[in-house]
Amino acid sequence: MSRIAQIELDDRNLPPPTPEIEQERRVALFDLLEENSFTLPRRDDRVVPDGPYKVGLSIREKRLVFDILSERDEPATQFLLSLGPFRQVVKDYFAICKSYFDAVKNLPPAQIETIDMARRGIHDEGARILIERLDGKAIVDHDTARRLFTLVCVLHFGG
Repeated sequence: MSRIAQIELDDRNLPPPTPEIEQERRVALFDLLEENSFTLPRRDDRVVPDGPYKVGLSIREKRLVFDILSERDEPATQFLLSLGPFRQVVKDYFAICKSYFDAVKNLPPAQIETIDMARRGIHDEGARILIERLDGKAIVDHDTARRLFTLVCVLHFGG
């Protein structure tokens, strides 16, 4: 099965998230584990264990780290992604999320919907960047990339 069965965020050294960020995290984790597509392609003729996988996500030395284990806790692979390509879209995502959270408290539904559409567009851009950065390392579908991008943002929040 080419999927993520378990995911853990290493947020030990991060400040506590706001209630809104914690809610984003919970929803992304739940949705990701409910449905996802995650495949490790064969690389350099190395045998890659089949899924499902256990994924650890962290930020170390300004890099996004994916630690991938097999279901039996055998190391499958680890890859590091530069955070540089994510910086602007993460910044934009937090700005639009703040606008959205503020709007939900004060604005009429039509304005909230407009902000939410912008938020989804930025979220889609983050997913697209993540898919590009994972090229050759992991194959994910768009919805999985969106949920993983949310988790990258959660790690960025404190980092």
